[in-house]
Amino acid sequence: MKTFFRLAGLTRPFAWWMLLAAIIGFATIGSGIGLLMTSAWLITRAAMQPGISTLQLGITGVRFFGLSRGVLRYAERLISHNTTFRILTRLRVWFYEAVEPLAPARLAAFRSADLLQRIVDDIQSLENIYARVIAPPLTAIMITVLMWFLVGAWSTGAAVGVLACQLLAGVAIPLFTAGIARGKARNVMELRTEQQLLAVDLVQGLGELRVFGQLDAYLDRMQRTENHKLKLQKQASFIEGFQEMLSGIAMNAAVVWVLWALLPQLRSGGVSGITLSAIVFGVTASFEAFQPLSGSFQHIEADIRAGDRLFEIIDAEPEVKAPTQPIPFPAEQHVEFKELTFTYPGNSRPALDRVSLSVPQGDRVAIVGPSGAGKSTITSLLVRFWNPSTGTITIGGREITSFDPETLRRNIAVVSQKTYLFGQSIRENLKLAKPEANDDELERALSLAGLESLHTRLDDWAGQHGMNLSGGERQRIAIARMILQDAPIIVLDEATANLDAITEEAVLETIDQACKDKTVLAITHRLHRMERFDEIIVLNEGRIIEQGHHEELLDRNGFYAGMWRLQNEVAV
Repeated sequence: MKTFFRLAGLTRPFAWWMLLAAIIGFATIGSGIGLLMTSAWLITRAAMQPGISTLQLGITGVRFFGLSRGVLRYAERLISHNTTFRILTRLRVWFYEAVEPLAPARLAAFRSADLLQRIVDDIQSLENIYARVIAPPLTAIMITVLMWFLVGAWSTGAAVGVLACQLLAGVAIPLFTAGIARGKARNVMELRTEQQLLAVDLVQGLGELRVFGQLDAYLDRMQRTENHKLKLQKQASFIEGFQEMLSGIAMNAAVVWVLWALLPQLRSGGVSGITLSAIVFGVTASFEAFQPLSGSFQHIEADIRAGDRLFEIIDAEPEVKAPTQPIPFPAEQHVEFKELTFTYPGNSRPALDRVSLSVPQGDRVAIVGPSGAGKSTITSLLVRFWNPSTGTITIGGREITSFDPETLRRNIAVVSQKTYLFGQSIRENLKLAKPEANDDELERALSLAGLESLHTRLDDWAGQHGMNLSGGERQRIAIARMILQDAPIIVLDEATANLDAITEEAVLETIDQACKDKTVLAITHRLHRMERFDEIIVLNEGRIIEQGHHEELLDRNGFYAGMWRLQNEVAV
């Protein structure tokens, strides 16, 4: 229950609104009790054909309770729904504020569809925490107290019997049915998550499934998952119906108990038949407060499961924390890596092992090596997606941990091989780098990136993951972003890895023009136009094995020269 109390604690700012809604809910059911009791009194009294003046009070009572019940029900729904939406808003903001510092390092272990399920569906399921978990027990407790005094005014024995039946309907039966249904809500949530994962993979991998002839098998798997979920939902619905039947029996038992307890008084004249009928109808109406309690017990399990999934992420310690007193970004941007060692979680071999290198301001330095050598890890450490295990990174002589992470990233423009374009317009994708940019600035950046053809297409949809654009256009948009960002430090992380030779040449020419007077760190395994770099660092298995100028490294006839010859032989 620790998770439930943590979730309930998040609703504390709305405690007074929740209490008000519960009180109005109590008044609503109380009006229903009053309506049935006055109706019973009016009908039985009218059967004796008294004068109209005798019935006037009952007629007025029916009108009052009938109208008030409708008005109060509306007010209760208005306040409770408004409170629920406010709670959902708070939960979403709370979750995002907690998750944002975790990205990307601590979220790397989660699949994107699973994260989406937690952000959307798991939080959405928590709307029940007030409307179906907290509020119904509060209302039921108040109705129980009301009926104790109401029935107890005529017979303590009858009040005890009604209380016993209410506890049966409100506690024992829900606990019993919740025990039968235990695990089903959790399993349904897990199956929904699996469906989300399958659906995302289906959309993204539809081409591969068709090519390999596995589409039908994949759809069968999705159908089996859906059938399993439906089976569990049918079982849950059956249990819910069974619980309603048992609650109905408890209500009827309360009525029988009241009749049995008050029968001696009826015979002795202590209670009239009119009063007895009113009490019976009041007891019947009071059980409206106990009907939602079965759902309360069942929703607790779903809420706890959703909370566990959310807290699994929330409780993760951020890899990177902002300093309490960040310093301004320096005007001098000499980048230096000192004895840098880093090991990814779960790996025994370090991705980087005591790496030291220097990138003077205004210089262009290339880091080359085979795939898996640790090149891209340097980018992740430089922009503080991760912190090094040992060693330091400095810019202008100051450790990057002393800068605010957002300030650091604004001053480092990264062009990677995986340029992510959002499913929005080209304009919105460009403004990611400079939100306040006007059309003239956007068109200038596009022109410098060689995308003059997009000047008139700024409002065109880029497509999901930029699929409405070619690979070359996507890379050039990344360059346009870099131009708009106008950062003093540029990192090119395999920026041309997925391009053909002609497009690569054009993109490299564009990058050279855009990076004049900038500090450039280029990471690549393709040795093309390497003579333009001031220094080349050769990385293998996380260690620097060679460094120098292009011609110097060729003359050494070492690892770099071997890579150069191999790539040129393949090209020929």
